[in-house]
Order: sequence, then C-alpha cells, then structure tokens
Amino acid sequence: MLFPRTEADRERRRIVVMCLPYFVLATFGAFAPLAMLARMSVSESQFRNEGFSLAAWKVLVTDPVYREIAWNTLWFAAAATIFSVAIGVAISHALEKYSLPFERLLVALISFPIALPGIVVGFMIVVLLGRTGLLTNAVAFFTGGDPIDLATAMSVGGLFLGYAFSLIPRSTMVLRGTFAEINEDAEEAARALGASSLVTFYHVTLPQVWPGIVAALILTFRTALAVFGTVLVLPALNVATLRINLEIHDLGFNLATASAIGLLYFAFIFAFTLVGVKLIDNENLKI
Repeated sequence: MLFPRTEADRERRRIVVMCLPYFVLATFGAFAPLAMLARMSVSESQFRNEGFSLAAWKVLVTDPVYREIAWNTLWFAAAATIFSVAIGVAISHALEKYSLPFERLLVALISFPIALPGIVVGFMIVVLLGRTGLLTNAVAFFTGGDPIDLATAMSVGGLFLGYAFSLIPRSTMVLRGTFAEINEDAEEAARALGASSLVTFYHVTLPQVWPGIVAALILTFRTALAVFGTVLVLPALNVATLRINLEIHDLGFNLATASAIGLLYFAFIFAFTLVGVKLIDNENLKI
C-alpha cells in the first residue's frame, strides 16, 4: 500500500489517504466513546467502570416503560418522516417544474430551518401555539375561548408541528436534486397521449424520483430520531426521547442504563443506515 506498483494499488492508496482524516476523527469522537458506553452499560458501579453486571440490559428488556419509549420513538418519528417527505415531494416538484417568482427567496425561506437548533424550533412553536402564543390568542379573541384550553404547543400536535418544521426542509433539499434530473420528454409524451397531470405524475414522474424519495425517507427518519432539542422544549412525548437525559439527571444518575440506551440507539441507526444504503444502491428499485 505504501509503495504501490499497479494503478489499482495507487487507487486504493488514494482512497485510504482521502478517508484517513475522517476515520482518525471518528476513532476518538465515535468509536472510543462507543467502547466506553459498552463498558459503562455492564458496570456494577454507577460512578466507576468496575465489575460486570447485565442489570441495565435486563431493565431495558423487562421494564414496560422502555418498550413504551421505543414504541413512541418509532411511531412518532415514522409519522413525522412520512408527512415531511410528502410535503417535500410537493415543494420540490413545484420548485423544479415551474418557473416561480422570487424562487431564490422561496428556497431560502424553505431551507432556513435546517440551521435552527431543535430548542429554537421548540420555542418558536411555543411563541405560536403556547398559552401566550400569537395564534392561540388570535383564536381565543375570535372564538371567545380560553387561551389555556386552546394552547396546543405542549400537545402531541404541537410536537408534531415542530418536527415537521425541522424535517420538511431536509427532505426538500434532498428531493430537489432528484426532481432536477427528471426526463421531461417522457412527461410531455404522456401528456400528449392524453394522460392527466395526476396519471402522468404517478406513472412517469414518480418511478424516476422514487430512489430520491427513499433516500429522503432514510435521511429524514434518522434526523427525526435525533431531534432531542425540540422534545426538550415541547415535552408532549418526553418519555420518547428524553430518557437518557432523565436517567442521568432525574432518575438517580443511572449511567449504566443510559449507556445501554445509547448503544441500542446507535445499533438501530447503524443497521437502519446499512439497509437504507443497500436499498438506494439497488438499481432495480421500482414501485
């Protein structure tokens, strides 16, 4: 590898050199901490890594609270992902298909939530739908209702809106590139043969953008599982993703259980990513 003799060897060396900085960083930023998590998850002591115990893993398997955590996390992230990608498909189609006025401004407005931390998004939902929120008080003014009863920021609906606000820009940015590569001649041929806009989209456009939709679903779902900041501010489903925080700060500094949850989270994300990458690489992927 250090002294390549063939072009294939030189290519392998270039790949290693280009990837080496990332793996050096990942070794200290990811692999070493994961190894530490694995050790802490089987430690008998709450404060030091000593002894060996599977008590934390037994708790995760037998305690129904943790099954509720997993179920809430998965269904909520899946629902927010499907909704966000569906909206992203519509927005991307409109941006790439039509010549819109102020298109650059529209793209900037659509994409800016990507740069916002989840905590900021949560506060924005509170400002809009909280007890003192603008929309809450506007509805209360016109209906005569009580803002306390009308506030939905801390409900599942408010949390869902916060997730969608964060996820729609991500799915849209992924899908825009896919829609830009569409063969418009095929669409025009279908329309010329009498197909409606909806039929043309389903039979001509959708098969072309399906790999991009799958990629957007994978990226958005992974992001939805990691939006901890929004849940911190809008704790409608706090049991879903705040458990690690609760284990460390509010439930007696149970570091072993928190480490086990972190490892399970990593294992699930890693396996999900592998399946997703394999699915995207499948050239025969069709609907």
